[in-house]
Amino acid sequence: MTQQDDSFLSDWAVHSRFGAVEGTNGVERQAASEADGQQRKWFARLLESHGFRVERDAIGNQFGLLELVPGAPYVLTGSHMDSQPTAGRFDGAYGVMASAHACFRVADELRADPSRARFNLAVVNWFNEEGSRFKPSMMGSSVFTGKMPLMDALATRDPRGVTVKEALDAIDERGGAVFGDGGPEVASYAEIHVQQGRSMEQDGVTIGLVNATWGAHKFEFRITGEQAHSGSTLMEDRRDALLGAARLIVAARELVDEFEPGMLHTACGEINVYPNSPVVVVSEVQLLFDLRSPSREVLDAAYARVMETVERVRREDRVEIEVVAEHSWSQNPYPEAGVELAREIAEELDLAHDRVMTVAGHDSTNMKDRVPAVMLFVPSVDGISHNLKEFTRDEDLVAGVDHLTGVVRRLAEGALVD
Repeated sequence: MTQQDDSFLSDWAVHSRFGAVEGTNGVERQAASEADGQQRKWFARLLESHGFRVERDAIGNQFGLLELVPGAPYVLTGSHMDSQPTAGRFDGAYGVMASAHACFRVADELRADPSRARFNLAVVNWFNEEGSRFKPSMMGSSVFTGKMPLMDALATRDPRGVTVKEALDAIDERGGAVFGDGGPEVASYAEIHVQQGRSMEQDGVTIGLVNATWGAHKFEFRITGEQAHSGSTLMEDRRDALLGAARLIVAARELVDEFEPGMLHTACGEINVYPNSPVVVVSEVQLLFDLRSPSREVLDAAYARVMETVERVRREDRVEIEVVAEHSWSQNPYPEAGVELAREIAEELDLAHDRVMTVAGHDSTNMKDRVPAVMLFVPSVDGISHNLKEFTRDEDLVAGVDHLTGVVRRLAEGALVD
């Protein structure tokens, strides 16, 4: 490995200590937590040591800015450093650290030959991509791209009632305008991430050229029954909200088997029960329900089946089921020009590559609707993600930094904008 590779791996090892879960290789670093604040301050010092100016915007997105061409727009690259509870250290954070080191390398090249620079360089650590503490996910990039109002995001509360504004202020990470409102512009965007799936490892692919996202339909259900004594109340008199929720959860898994293998993923990832007492029939459940597919037709058919199940559960279990929130999108392609640029660079570096779709959401799915964008993957061992055992090999991490460096270099010279 080169000295640049060793430098990246050294910084990566230091960063992985923030929020580390003792006895594991994972981290606990949810958005605006104490551990998140600690790693943000360390990351700011790293950026500043390489000549970047650090700013935070009003939703807590953290930027490292380097002006090489006065007044010119910026090539923005990054991901997120917040994590799920007890999660892997690679998800998101690798993309931020890889982006920083790619920009450090390109900055040195362009300082040596300023005539090559058309755009400036910026690294971003997006706020609350995971959505585990504050819903929804991808909050920082959603506010940045105008898809979510700033005031709505700042007023969002975590399960303990703490608002985003209060949490950001507690770690001193809420800033002001950085981009927009007459400030600097973004010319293009690049992001790299661990795959969170096992197809690349199985197929021997080092660089994934992300060409589209899966479609999704997400629900937040509120199931309402009637509180009662769990021992003395006759079974036929009960209106058990938890029973209704359980039927929906089981239906989500059984629904998968109605479609071709691999065409539908479902999940019920969060459930809140009231009053959650051992001797009380549950009166209310909040349930998050998730459908994902590469096919619009499959999503539509799955949605119809979910609604049929909702009606059946309402009737048979005598509970009310309300859709509190709902969000959906179809399969969404990434710009073909960005995919082609990434392919060219992979070939120049002799890195095994292929097109791949992303099932998970990423901040680039917001950014690609605003500016030309490139999304890249490196392999995950066994596809493990959102898990303390998540792992990506050093050689793949380094290859990703090398490839992203090539992408950032070309973007800084004007690729995808002409």
